[in-house]
Amino acid sequence: MGPVRVAAVQFAVGLDVADNLGTCLRMVDRAAAEGASVIVLPEFCNRLSWHEDRDDARRHACAPDGPFLTAIAARAAAHRAHVKANVTLARGDGRVTVSSLLYGPDGTLLGRSDKLTLMGAEGDHLDPGTAAGPVIATPHGRLGMYACMEGVTSDVPRDLAVRGAQVLLNSLNSFATDEASLHVPVRAAENGVWVVAANKVGPLLPTALLPAIAERLGVPPELLDGAGESQIVAPDGTVAAKGPRTGEAVVVADIDPSRADRKTRPDGTDPFAARRPRLYAPITETPRPRAAPPGEEKVDVAVVRSPDQVRRAARAGAELIVLPELAFGLDADAGAVVEELATALHRTTAHAVTSVRAGAAHAAYLVNADGLVGSRPQLHASARHSGWATEYGERLEVFVLPWGRLALVTGDDALYPEVFRLAAIADADAVAVPFTPAQDWETALGLPERAAENRLNVVASGPDGGLILALPADFTLWTPWQGPFEGRISHPRVTRATEPVTVAAIHPAQAVNRLVSKNTDLVGGRPAHAVAALADDAPSGAPR
Repeated sequence: MGPVRVAAVQFAVGLDVADNLGTCLRMVDRAAAEGASVIVLPEFCNRLSWHEDRDDARRHACAPDGPFLTAIAARAAAHRAHVKANVTLARGDGRVTVSSLLYGPDGTLLGRSDKLTLMGAEGDHLDPGTAAGPVIATPHGRLGMYACMEGVTSDVPRDLAVRGAQVLLNSLNSFATDEASLHVPVRAAENGVWVVAANKVGPLLPTALLPAIAERLGVPPELLDGAGESQIVAPDGTVAAKGPRTGEAVVVADIDPSRADRKTRPDGTDPFAARRPRLYAPITETPRPRAAPPGEEKVDVAVVRSPDQVRRAARAGAELIVLPELAFGLDADAGAVVEELATALHRTTAHAVTSVRAGAAHAAYLVNADGLVGSRPQLHASARHSGWATEYGERLEVFVLPWGRLALVTGDDALYPEVFRLAAIADADAVAVPFTPAQDWETALGLPERAAENRLNVVASGPDGGLILALPADFTLWTPWQGPFEGRISHPRVTRATEPVTVAAIHPAQAVNRLVSKNTDLVGGRPAHAVAALADDAPSGAPR
């Protein structure tokens, strides 16, 4: 398979369906003129996603064989291109879904993917999908499709990648600037695939209603425009091409889909071969309400680089202190590590976390002044520990501390979005991560997204520093914000640990609020029924 030119096109749409069709066809023509063989249009390209009621939504939705989609199919055939459109689709059973449709170079419909996770008011008048979308084999690679809110959490893109997708096509209708800076590129990096993401520009709401809606939300009207920055992202998370923040654009890049078949990290670990689907079963089970009570509103935590800094951090008031993995050395006696940490924590209420060689396992240890509180072995195999770590944990424990519920993520388990999803499902408020990152995306994109998509405070320490990721109170747009809205919705506050001791506050109580918008719970609203591939049998050779 040779290089493929792909395009993500961004433009504005309004309430006039005929005008919107004209814009779609014109932008497909522009992308084809630049040589694109795969063209992705934004979400809701048939009409603004604003409806008075269900009848209004159905009245303006596309029919499968109606003039809007027939014209898109014909234009795909005219250019011998694959075109992905996303529209509201009127179904024969009375439902109206948000559907991505891929048309092939002869105009044939190759696949349809119905949006599984609706955002905010979309849930008032539209219907979520009921099944996973297909992975479509084409001459230009194996393509998977998703839309906007489905990419704000890991489940749907991960399901597509596990089923073999090499290129993920994402259509967006978003005013959130954290889409382009975080949620879009992380899906490429964590899955080792290409992502082609097309977002809107211009008003996303009827202009006549925009001032009143903006006032009610406490958001400047201009920040409710589509955020643009459509982009094409490589499997390592680097952006190959990106559009502007405003204005129409055709974003093109030449990609090699086969790069997505090479998942190996620099240390030799293949994170897909090492997945343990049996452990991820809770992700595919029916969500339940969050059962845990709120944690403390604020607690100080610390990232330290070496054991001799633990006492200093504890005396500074940190209640949680996270060291890098194997901070005492590979050959350190586990009992001696516990004793040294307990001594450093004497006469404090702090807890410290690092990892040790515990027999044939690599395990995170949680220690306080009284000694070992608990441990959790690493769940996944990693090549850099293969000479001695041959035993793996069987579940994720959550420890109840005075200020909240803490999960431990050990070493290379930090690579797996499933592990943090399990922590959120188990009602953790915070996660301690002693690890050794090997690629830039792990700290630039991976850990911030684990905090954002699960509403988890994350405290991570590595040999060259780490991160303290605190959940902000300003999160749900349907409630008043304490500070001004600047465009980001689902993104933690980031403190980068660049000193030997870095202390910052996290907010355990904020983990209770998972409503990113009306009707949309990041964890409780996950599409558990449609991501069964996440818990399918492990690949041959992976630990069971």
